[in-house]
Amino acid sequence: KMMKNAIVAQSGGPTTAINASLAGVIKGCLESHEIDVLYGALNGVEGLMDERLVNLTDIFDHNEENLNVLKLTPAMYLGSCRRKLKDVNQDSSEYDIIINIFRKYHIHYFFYIGGNDSMDTVAKLSAYCKEKGVEDIKVIGGPKTIDNDLCGIDHCPGFGSAAKYISTVFCELEQEITVYEPKNVIIVEMMGRHAGWLTAAAALAEGKNGNVPYLVYLEEKPFSLDRFIDDVKEKLASTNAVLVAVSEGVHDTEGRFLCEQEESRELDVFGHTKLSGTGKILEEAVRAKIGCKVRSIELNLLQRCAGHILSKTDIEESGNLGANAVKLAVAGESGLMSSLTRVSDAPYTVEYSGVDIREVANKEKKIP
Repeated sequence: KMMKNAIVAQSGGPTTAINASLAGVIKGCLESHEIDVLYGALNGVEGLMDERLVNLTDIFDHNEENLNVLKLTPAMYLGSCRRKLKDVNQDSSEYDIIINIFRKYHIHYFFYIGGNDSMDTVAKLSAYCKEKGVEDIKVIGGPKTIDNDLCGIDHCPGFGSAAKYISTVFCELEQEITVYEPKNVIIVEMMGRHAGWLTAAAALAEGKNGNVPYLVYLEEKPFSLDRFIDDVKEKLASTNAVLVAVSEGVHDTEGRFLCEQEESRELDVFGHTKLSGTGKILEEAVRAKIGCKVRSIELNLLQRCAGHILSKTDIEESGNLGANAVKLAVAGESGLMSSLTRVSDAPYTVEYSGVDIREVANKEKKIP
């Protein structure tokens, strides 16, 4: 019998749930009679092209405990990369290298777990196989991004855990901000340069823990520094504490990020034009124009991989999406992303499917 092997890799930014998706792929492959050996490529397509492979079947076969630990481990077991494949019409050498490695290791199924750029890789590679008449290699994407901005899926694995982290942080800051009598503003800057889903998660906490007003600024709406100062002043007129949630990517009507705008630069006391973070600029603006106690917090990497506060639903769904990717590939599908659709909210149920990778790659789902 001819060997039929599979390979899996991870790419993009680490999250709380991407290893759960990997665990789902491993479980799916171990249980499939179609797949003999599952390899893992280290550091995404870069490791694949360098033949830096590990035998995941050896590591995880008959080891349920290891698989369960992997499922709950944040970040990326196989490591990551940020490599985009070249346009095949300009240079097909990378594609040829990848196909040759697939042939060498009898690879018939390739699973790539990641966000927007990773789905671009899945789209390019599956299109290349189609064009070259390579029908025995199936390429399937596994979704991942805390930004929650992938099209073709109800919500992205990793987002639920990040949203839980963010809303918890805001609940705790509400307690913090009310202990002093003088007026007090805390500004929290969230990831998501091109979509405001993470910032919007702050709203989950509002009113849960007190009556501190929230000001939430999403990337999707043009941002004005003057309007922001007016908003804060208006809230402070009737209360002593205000919490601000802001997307790192807020920009003006011309699309210039706040940190690139002239009026935000002049606030630097040293006269430097160094680009600093959005939250820092807003902190300086409140200090200069309102003069109250103010502090900015950049959640930065903390919101990505907070394994101590992961979401059970997020982890379960991520595992199922991984297993579903294997199911799709073994059924002969290629050029799809493993996906889920929300069936109902009460009771909360989802169903799993595959979506054409061309509906996903290089598109962004913003907050309506």
